[in-house]
Amino acid sequence: MIRISPIRVIGPDNEQIGVIDTYEAQRMAQEQGLDLVEIQPDARPPICKIMDYGKYKYDQSKKQQKGKGGALEMKEIRLGRSVKIGANDVRIRIDQARKFLMAGHKVQVTQRFRGREMAHKELGIDRLREVAMSLEDISKVEVPPRWAGRQASIIIAPDRQRVESIKAKMSRDQILREEEELRRLEEEQAAEAAREAELDAQEDAEDQAETEAQDGVGTKKGKGPADSRARNPVDDEIANLLGE
Repeated sequence: MIRISPIRVIGPDNEQIGVIDTYEAQRMAQEQGLDLVEIQPDARPPICKIMDYGKYKYDQSKKQQKGKGGALEMKEIRLGRSVKIGANDVRIRIDQARKFLMAGHKVQVTQRFRGREMAHKELGIDRLREVAMSLEDISKVEVPPRWAGRQASIIIAPDRQRVESIKAKMSRDQILREEEELRRLEEEQAAEAAREAELDAQEDAEDQAETEAQDGVGTKKGKGPADSRARNPVDDEIANLLGE
């Protein structure tokens, strides 16, 4: 809010309007569907400009990206800790990926596998492709699904032309809201990174122990009825997913 009056006003086409009452300048901006922005508050009188503040913020963000040499930061979105992630959780992660893509970042979407889920790799690969299809209106696949240990990932890059076209139609309030949500999302992901690393190490150890235990049970024959405790609950849930 501009509290000082009068102010020196510059028009939307950089024309000098002159020193006028603040209320009158605000009225002029509203009539044109624009904003009155204080650009030199320390001057006397303060210098203000009538402009589209949302477009101004968007242009500033593009200049900042160019100043970084055009390099895009890679963001990672994890689809839960196994292939049994729920549909609603997948949708939440797609929305998160969309925010990063709209901000100009590349996104690596990762699907982890637990224990015997590795026998059904197609479930995770299909989900990665579905995520990519859900974002194809603003992005393109840069690296198709690939494997690294017990996880598969896909890299999606923003389609600059489509992203800029969408942003050009956004209002000032929408742009500011998107920027605030992006900052909050980045803070949440930074806080979770250390915890995720610890859980990954713990789950890898559990998966290894489970696999060794299963292999040991499978080598025993003619020793009486099967022990129900040797059943792997992951196998049962995978079977349900496949309709077996």
